[in-house]
Amino acid sequence: MTTGTAPEVAAPLPTTSTAPSGRQVWTRSRGVVLAVVLLLVGAVAIAVIRSDTRHGVLDPRSADPSGSRAVAELLADRGVSTRVVTTLAEARAATGPDTTLLVAVPDLLTPRQQSGLRAATGASGGRTVLVAAGSTSVERLAPGVTADPATSSRSVLEPHCELAEARRAGSADTGGVRYTTTHLDADSCYPSQRLATLIRVPAASGGGDTVVLGSPDILLNDHLDKQGNASLALQLLGSRPHLAWYLPSLSDTSATGTGDQKSLFDLLPSGWLWATLQLFVAAGLAAFWRARRLGPLVPEKLPVAIRASETVEGRARLYRKANARDRAAAALRSTTRTRLAPLVGVPVSQAHAPEALIPALSAHLHGDAQALHPLLFGPPPGDDTALVALTDQLDALEREVRRP
Repeated sequence: MTTGTAPEVAAPLPTTSTAPSGRQVWTRSRGVVLAVVLLLVGAVAIAVIRSDTRHGVLDPRSADPSGSRAVAELLADRGVSTRVVTTLAEARAATGPDTTLLVAVPDLLTPRQQSGLRAATGASGGRTVLVAAGSTSVERLAPGVTADPATSSRSVLEPHCELAEARRAGSADTGGVRYTTTHLDADSCYPSQRLATLIRVPAASGGGDTVVLGSPDILLNDHLDKQGNASLALQLLGSRPHLAWYLPSLSDTSATGTGDQKSLFDLLPSGWLWATLQLFVAAGLAAFWRARRLGPLVPEKLPVAIRASETVEGRARLYRKANARDRAAAALRSTTRTRLAPLVGVPVSQAHAPEALIPALSAHLHGDAQALHPLLFGPPPGDDTALVALTDQLDALEREVRRP
């Protein structure tokens, strides 16, 4: 009976973790987090400020700078009553020969609402005033009038027309949307680069008319006392004893007709597409800035040393697990051919060509070339035993070639 000492167990190699710690992650990302927080705070602050300053836009009940209470008070002193309507039904009911209907934001109306409003005002005999109507609404509410895509570059303009109200008012803040018309009897006033910012189109019958105003500035509280804004506003809105001030409302049920509901994209501001495109461009530039690699790749040392034998054994286990005897045999044969070619005077570039390698090996070994071909270029082995036998034969061939 013999006794022996227990084999020594090798101590495991020290390993180093490459995962960043929580402190490192916070140190790297705190600048981005701070920037996002500041951006959100700034956006909220701007939204709050703008919501305060834009409250009651073109509302004759609002005394804010963007409201229109001042013009309503002046009209009341002249005996003109002002009534606010918020639905299409109320606006249609208010039309008549003794009423001026002002549509504050025509672009908020759906196509169905615009067509219904035009049917009510066309033969009413009253006056309809459209404020800053864009191309989506002016063609339905005032047929024959078209909005130009480019707005006026100036705010204060001169009348340059025969319309009595405009000539008495003089210069006014009408610069905004510019219009063209096909009506020969229309009055085109306050031109900007030969396109009018105020157009009056007489009705075909009934004595009524439609006034298309390119800018709401003459109706705002903080602009009413400038230029001839007050005179022009009072004359346009005070030609009838009654004024119906139509402020379209999102709660109006007439906007929910079939096929006329505004989608989410319709409710977004007109510049959202360009803003989104700019964000994508900025994101692309940021990605290019952070990911660019102008120089060659730099090899880095592994944090843990790995023995070559472990790498070979690990790859062999993967081949065996995948039952990839064909790949294993192809790797063994390719490596053997690469090592044998220089030994028999064949360039490495031709090591995998049978017509170049087999004759050189046969001349060196004085053996049968027919036995070398299936060994170096044959089919994959059918089982693990055949693969082991192939390995032994390749080792034997290489030893024989290297033998002096």
